[in-house]
Amino acid sequence: MPYVEAETVVKADPQRVYEVVKNTADYPEFMPAVDKITIESSEPGRQVSVWEAKLKGAAMKWREEDIAYDDELRIHYDLLSGDLKVFRGDWTCETHPEGTLLKVTCEFEIGIPMFAAMLNPVAKLVVKENCESMLAGIKEHAEKLG
Repeated sequence: MPYVEAETVVKADPQRVYEVVKNTADYPEFMPAVDKITIESSEPGRQVSVWEAKLKGAAMKWREEDIAYDDELRIHYDLLSGDLKVFRGDWTCETHPEGTLLKVTCEFEIGIPMFAAMLNPVAKLVVKENCESMLAGIKEHAEKLG
């Protein structure tokens, strides 16, 4: 199963960066690939949301569950339903000499076994680019907030 990891350094406090990551409803404001996020349910430590996004021009829609581990400054996300068979990973915020090391991981499966060998390498590049774009959006937004 393909796995992607991306990271960036954000010149802001880890708690501030974590709050930006946690507030997924705002992502469409500063992430060009994310068209819409609808929060379906929210309770302390858990949120279910429906995402509409474009990856390399292809419209994608999925429903995910986010579990927040506030004491670790980590959020685990996992696909509940949507265009992929598997889509899960973590956002982490760690103290760094310049502020915060923000990292995102993603494990995914397209769900078409006979095309996996051909599609996975391309999909991995697209997912990596998307992760880096999301990191850039969060970095810019968090640094503006201070």
